[in-house]
Amino acid sequence: MLHQSRGLVRYLLLGVLSFGLFLGCTEDFEELNVDQAKLASLGAEEYPFLFSKAQSASSYAFWRYQVAQNLFADLYAQYYATTATYFPSDRNVIRMDWMQWHWRPIYTDAVPQLKVLLTELDPSSPEYAMASVTWVYAFHRLTDYYGPVPYFQAGEPLESVPYDPQEQIYDDFFKRLDAAQAVFRANAGGNAFGSFDLIYGGDIDKWLRFTNSLRLRLALRISDVDPIRAQTEAEAAVASGVLEDPADDAYMSKTEAGTDVNGLAGISVWNEFRMSASMESALKGYEDPRIGVFFQPVDDSGEYNGLRNGLTPAQLGDPQNLAQANSNVGSRWVTGGGSAWAREGTTPQNIMHAAEAYFNRAEGALNNWDMGGSAEELYNAGIEASMKQWGITDEAAIAAYQESESTPVAPGDFLNSPPVFDAPIDFGDSEAMQRLQIATQKWLALYPDGIEAWANLRRTDLPDLYPVANSENSDIPDGERPNRIPFIDYEKNTNGEAVAAAVSLLKGPDVASTRLWWDVN
Repeated sequence: MLHQSRGLVRYLLLGVLSFGLFLGCTEDFEELNVDQAKLASLGAEEYPFLFSKAQSASSYAFWRYQVAQNLFADLYAQYYATTATYFPSDRNVIRMDWMQWHWRPIYTDAVPQLKVLLTELDPSSPEYAMASVTWVYAFHRLTDYYGPVPYFQAGEPLESVPYDPQEQIYDDFFKRLDAAQAVFRANAGGNAFGSFDLIYGGDIDKWLRFTNSLRLRLALRISDVDPIRAQTEAEAAVASGVLEDPADDAYMSKTEAGTDVNGLAGISVWNEFRMSASMESALKGYEDPRIGVFFQPVDDSGEYNGLRNGLTPAQLGDPQNLAQANSNVGSRWVTGGGSAWAREGTTPQNIMHAAEAYFNRAEGALNNWDMGGSAEELYNAGIEASMKQWGITDEAAIAAYQESESTPVAPGDFLNSPPVFDAPIDFGDSEAMQRLQIATQKWLALYPDGIEAWANLRRTDLPDLYPVANSENSDIPDGERPNRIPFIDYEKNTNGEAVAAAVSLLKGPDVASTRLWWDVN
């Protein structure tokens, strides 16, 4: 593991300095910028800077977004498919030299900063609660890639930092979130960290809803492996108040200063990936008004095109599979075209939304949990929230979509694929159809958060997306996607004893086909 604990001051210096342009050159920051001795004795005036840095690192910015998320989870979720012949990721090849950039930002740019805050701040303060929730947010996106990870002793000055079982990590997640929501409720109407909070500007009431929505997300995650705990946590989250209005959705502020641009915007100008055939099939078949927000037409004809995941370099050379023949992400992230795409780098980065909370509640209602409404009511509320999140506010159009019997269509792609699955939008009569519909609309609503979408696909196996056209990973059965990321080479080289011990915590060998603790389907 990165022995960042022994070099804590050095990592804090790198992290805080890289954030200076974004936060503004205040007098205090300029002093911190040049005085390493001051950094070694951090005071309360520096804590907001540390919090901002930890927040930013947890969501991955610019090129790190590509190698942490886009080339892996985004492809496994089939939001995109690669058009670049030099990227084997879409054919299930896992480049470990790339994967370290999913791992290292958490342990170098988030953990040291948060450890200072969680050590020095009053546990009854909203600032402490915000740091604790950010810890959970960062680590749930980490552990859900690998399974066991260094957690309880992360950031400690140890030669070998042990890995912890995922079930114990999740137990701590729930304890932290429960404690945080109590602190937020006790400080209702207040503000903490102010503008240094890159998501909500310090609004404690919104942090309460975010915290409870994260708790609900994680409760659904364990619903197959520990249904009793899952129900308890989910009902507590809903009772305390989750996200319900898109106005309270969580976005991370981004800037062109340094390398903290919106990750998706920053990489979408490189013409290396495009809309997947799965997205094309669903969005076109549903006549989904979000298609023009999620993606851009390939030319003035207004056509939206996607391609299958897992095409070989030879197949990608076909004119139908070239980048210019398929749809780039929407103008929220990039504008222009061809070789002249321009990034919208200050677009806030999607973190969590009310639509997801409604779909999670809808699934919980099917589990006979008390979610404050019926599955159908919450399902339709989720559709409405997602539409409004993306700027579709016509009530008649939303109602028509909710009642539609339309189903996905054949995308007309290079492989002449059939419709990706067969599920109308109008809420069905059978529980099996209802679960498929909830999972499908949640998959669409989570876009572009491939990390969460991939986790949900692994847990539910819904919706059933296209098989990977070609796999070059012998550990993964033909047509399937990875169930996890194996422990990375960087860790094996620097924390090898702990990695070897961690293999016994898995449900199988350290390969991509082994399922995580909560993945029992």
